Amino acid sequence: MDIKKSADANVDKLRLPFIAIGFLFVGSLVLASFSYTAGVPKDDQGDKNQKTAAVKFEQEVKKEEDKPIETPPEVQAPPPVQEDIIIEENTDKIPPADVTLPDPPAPPAKEDKKVETKPEIIEFPDVEATFPGGTVEMMKWITANIEYPQMSIEQGDQGKVYVAFVVDADGTISDIKVERGVTPELDREAKRMMRNMPKWVAGEAAGKKVPTRCRLPIVFTLN
Repeated sequence: MDIKKSADANVDKLRLPFIAIGFLFVGSLVLASFSYTAGVPKDDQGDKNQKTAAVKFEQEVKKEEDKPIETPPEVQAPPPVQEDIIIEENTDKIPPADVTLPDPPAPPAKEDKKVETKPEIIEFPDVEATFPGGTVEMMKWITANIEYPQMSIEQGDQGKVYVAFVVDADGTISDIKVERGVTPELDREAKRMMRNMPKWVAGEAAGKKVPTRCRLPIVFTLN
């Protein structure tokens, strides 16, 4: 029996459309495969990075939590210095009101110092003071007691030394002064000699022995 082909059942006409649809399907699968393979690694890598970061953060947090909290050492403050307060009792005894205290001793009376007033020296008495035995005896005494300084002898010094002195009421010679001298050596010798003189006869004024001022030239000569 022969199979008759119908014009409506001709498949050749549908071949090209099916081929085109096949190419489109295959192409879409290829594109889908490429997009899947390209996208998956990026997402995986991001997830891995996030996971590793999360792990590191958790480890750091655990390390920080595991570290013991160091407490600072205790500093013991020294105890306050306590000063011993010594309370001194008042040793001053207050006398009872009934007891009467003795009056303090009176200060010693000041003794009136007697001011000794020197008698007035008379320049011009009624009776002049004199050497015992007169002027002749005085010259003999001076010649016997004078000591001529050796330096004055070597230098040839000589002259008159005018001496002023006071003859007290008892005849003592005091207040010897050189009014006009020659050399220091001769002046010292004249004063020394006058100090060694014996007592004079005191002068008189109004019938009484009084201190009188006298003047005497002492002559130094080289023979």
